[in-house]
Amino acid sequence: MPANLPERPVDLTTRPPTPSRPGHSPALTSGSGRAAALIGAMAVCQAALMVGLGLLITGPAGGIWPLTAEDRVNEGFERLRTGPLNDVSFIASEAGNTTTVVVLTALTCLGLILVPRLPRWREAVFLAVSVSLQALVFLVISVSVDRERPEVERLDSSPPTSSYTSGHTGAATALYAGLAVLVLSRVRGPWRKAVGGLLLLIPLVVAVARLYRGMHHPTDVLGGLLNGTLSLLIVGRALMSGGGAPTPPPSNAAEVALRATAERTEHVAGHTVVIVNPTVTDDTQRETLRLILEQHGHHGAEFVSTTADDPGGGQAAAAVRDGASLVVVCGGDGTIRAAADALAGTGVPLAVVPCGTGNLLARNLGLPLTPAAALDAALSGSVRPVDLGRIEGDSLPATHFTAMSGAGLDAAMLENTGDAAKSAIGWPAYVVAGVRSLRAPRMSVSIRLDNGPVLHRTARMVLLANIGRVQGGAALVPAAEPDDGLLDLAVFDPRGPGGWLRAGGILLRGRSRPPRPSGEGSFPAADSTGHGTPVEYFTFRRAELRFASAQPREFDGDPVRPGRLLIAEVRPGALSALLPARSE
Repeated sequence: MPANLPERPVDLTTRPPTPSRPGHSPALTSGSGRAAALIGAMAVCQAALMVGLGLLITGPAGGIWPLTAEDRVNEGFERLRTGPLNDVSFIASEAGNTTTVVVLTALTCLGLILVPRLPRWREAVFLAVSVSLQALVFLVISVSVDRERPEVERLDSSPPTSSYTSGHTGAATALYAGLAVLVLSRVRGPWRKAVGGLLLLIPLVVAVARLYRGMHHPTDVLGGLLNGTLSLLIVGRALMSGGGAPTPPPSNAAEVALRATAERTEHVAGHTVVIVNPTVTDDTQRETLRLILEQHGHHGAEFVSTTADDPGGGQAAAAVRDGASLVVVCGGDGTIRAAADALAGTGVPLAVVPCGTGNLLARNLGLPLTPAAALDAALSGSVRPVDLGRIEGDSLPATHFTAMSGAGLDAAMLENTGDAAKSAIGWPAYVVAGVRSLRAPRMSVSIRLDNGPVLHRTARMVLLANIGRVQGGAALVPAAEPDDGLLDLAVFDPRGPGGWLRAGGILLRGRSRPPRPSGEGSFPAADSTGHGTPVEYFTFRRAELRFASAQPREFDGDPVRPGRLLIAEVRPGALSALLPARSE
């Protein structure tokens, strides 16, 4: 604690037992958070898979059988055309038309909700989210994969989207196969299997119609079937298997929460300051967070907002000067990084409330990703030390990062991700930007770790990591931990489709968290050049990275000025964080 700060009683680690856990009244909890997190994580995997298959089809696999036979399939359907078949195929194709799918989905969901003898909220949400997810992934695919339509006479006007995948087929699969799932699982009667079977046939009929009418290649309609099926599986797993369906809060939710607050009589000593990013935290959310603080005995918390000129550092520094005993930060990784930079070494505890797009630090500290649940979990826990990385570079003043910093592909991806895309679809927007950034040339970098020799590498990107896991639970830097007194360096240099597949395999195996090496150095052991190795990992206390040319750079998800130098070192336990109790 700085010498100029007055001593004050702070007791955040112990409190008398209470009959019910604060912050968990019906006003503040819902199954929607867990379901949304699961759907979001799996949707990114779905989009990545579909885009990967599309890039494979339009790239290295395009000259391999059976893809080389696709044109003959389309020409065969063209030779089969007759007037009556044209009319039938038109009707079948319209079953997957956007307007048809939207109208039928809306009417079905309204019926499931409003029919007095039903009402089935879970089933309505399942169908609506499945169709919406399929459409969202289709848009990501269309932006990422460019494929011309078949070179045959087309019976419909060509929309300005890629031929891969078939949107009609994907939408029909999500809608009609989703209805089949509801009929087979929720309806009783001898006719349900027949109805379910007929519904399952409709997407296949739509797929054949799109081929007949010359609108898609065979792999395009197969991609549509896969996209719709994956959407159903993901949403069904999140909403239909157990009690994870979102339900509206009770009408007396505020009364219940206030009553729970009144039952708490103890007062936590000290002054609490809550720093909020107003672009991601609305008035309702603020009041919810204030209520949780009151429930935990933090009365009269002061709320201050970040600004475009001061994203959190100035507010945190002012809180320390004014004698705050706890600083709560509500925002994304950039806001938390700025506040942590000001709190480093002060001993004033930080409570992280994730409200941003990535929320990487919160994920790795074991916090829930719902703001209310995260604050409740932190206030129910204890203060623990967390490492920070101190980083600087040419034309960049020294600062701290909490999660990851780096250069190359990841920084370019962040630069190419617009605020509108992040607001519309959240962190999956990074996936789209990442695909666009894949064409960036690899860079040459010289690496010096601690007192070791200089290593020369080429790379698509380099990451300096204090944490290991990213969105979707992927272990991007498997052994990195925020409290081990070390930082990690990951050098990514996949070459060609085979290299990317090998890199993906390494990342998947990384879920098992390989052990730290004894002492300093890399794991696995690196050769003198690293040539042909898609991913290399190193551990260090101090790293110096020099690039042959200026590279895009980022600190905790915020792009910074491009340059040719990064110097990073670990500051063990520099940040005091209020964290949930560790599960044994």
